[in-house]
Amino acid sequence: MNQQEFVSAPELILRALAADPARRALTTADGEDITAGDFAAATYRLARELADRGAARGVTVTLLTGNTAEALSARYAASLAGARLVSLYDGMSAPTMAEIVASVDTGILLVDAERQAVEAELVPLIDVPTVLSLGPVTDGSDTVGEGTVGEDVIAASAGQPVEPPAVQIRPDDDWGIRHTGGTTGIPKGIRSLHGPYRSVFDVPYAGSAPPRYLACTSLAHLAGVFTDLALYHGGSVVLQRGFDAGDVLAAIERERITDTWVLPPLLYQLLDHPAIAATDLSSLARVSYGGCAASPTRVREALKVFGPVLVSGYGQSEAQNICILGPHEHDRVGHGGQISVGRPLPGVELAVRAADGTELPVGEQGEIHVRSATVMAGYWKRPDLTAEVLHDGWLNTGDIGYLDEDGYLYLADRLRDVIIVVGGHVYPSEVEDLLLTHPAIAQCAVFGVRDQEEVEHVHVAVVAAPGHRPELAEVREFVTARKGRMYAPEALHLVPEIPLTAVGKPDKKRLRDALA
Repeated sequence: MNQQEFVSAPELILRALAADPARRALTTADGEDITAGDFAAATYRLARELADRGAARGVTVTLLTGNTAEALSARYAASLAGARLVSLYDGMSAPTMAEIVASVDTGILLVDAERQAVEAELVPLIDVPTVLSLGPVTDGSDTVGEGTVGEDVIAASAGQPVEPPAVQIRPDDDWGIRHTGGTTGIPKGIRSLHGPYRSVFDVPYAGSAPPRYLACTSLAHLAGVFTDLALYHGGSVVLQRGFDAGDVLAAIERERITDTWVLPPLLYQLLDHPAIAATDLSSLARVSYGGCAASPTRVREALKVFGPVLVSGYGQSEAQNICILGPHEHDRVGHGGQISVGRPLPGVELAVRAADGTELPVGEQGEIHVRSATVMAGYWKRPDLTAEVLHDGWLNTGDIGYLDEDGYLYLADRLRDVIIVVGGHVYPSEVEDLLLTHPAIAQCAVFGVRDQEEVEHVHVAVVAAPGHRPELAEVREFVTARKGRMYAPEALHLVPEIPLTAVGKPDKKRLRDALA
């Protein structure tokens, strides 16, 4: 596809919506239905208004938004105007978000009604040329200097034409920057281009009818991708503000949900909820799960409860989706009864290699390397980090695994020191650096501990400063205020010293074995 023929993913979605204007496209968290035609028209108007206010190629539009129709409209509108997208995740502290806003050169910050309270903390910490509200300001003020959002850009767009801006998106234009944990002071920014994201829409929808997707996790994460695909394939989306197991089960029955996505710990919450036995789950065609390790025992339980609708995905923000395991492939087990994460998707090359780069035979563990059209362009403004993981188009994933004789992949461990929790990735070095500024902490080591259901939790071993005895509650409050709640340790272990490996690094395996 050449540059002139290229149609971006947001434009594909809007065209699909406009082609069937009477169909229901969205159901908001408050139960309001929005037709495809109304949503497409509002988004085109918003795109033109944002373009008039400076959104363009090379400009970053940052979203401080929840799971709202306005946020979804802004997601598409900013892209149609040619700007790159950045989302600020729930669970991050205002100082961390401020660092991200500055690092991505934000030109326009858009805030919806769900995040105006957070915006009041954020705006005094940032220097952004334009701050706008996606809808009315709920506190009655529109003064940015007082920490509240500016003009309602949706109301301002009402007089714009219902047509996209005259902008030709190119495959190598920035689509967005997604953030994950990192070893620097702020999370790493993963730079994604329009061309690779557009290729995700070339895969035909496997269902027999248009999907009815339940977005019960953040649109800033994978729920946004699933929402994009549902709308493109003629389906509709039900938005929920956040994950609540009871609300999810009620919505599945009430809204006749066919598709949803959850992390494994959230899947377990559904299984353990007392309402599940009485909930009508017959509409479900696809329950996708992934993002962290899953317990084989709980997955088998889920298969009994939900039926043959579970789909496991293995991917990374740096590569998008890598492998998929279908509903009728969950009997593929490896060492110790571990369930496979699937086989590589079409167009994805996967190799398991030793430390010297040698490709390993079937059954032998090594680092997983991936090459595909959806691999990231690199880390934003970090050529050093990019060079560490990208080589000749191949991405070093940092995950350890092995392939069986039929090409199914099994994950075993991670090379990189990262803890995968609900909400994102926690890099221990970031939390350690912060904790060492606490007056009661002399030394520390942060590590992840998996429970019996393979859910990871943040633990910290602490050597107390003389005359101090830090408590878990104060340490959690300290970390939450500066980094966000997902970084806060769930357990604190006071130790006389931090054990070291032979090369002088904290021996986290020894700590994990001894303390957890």
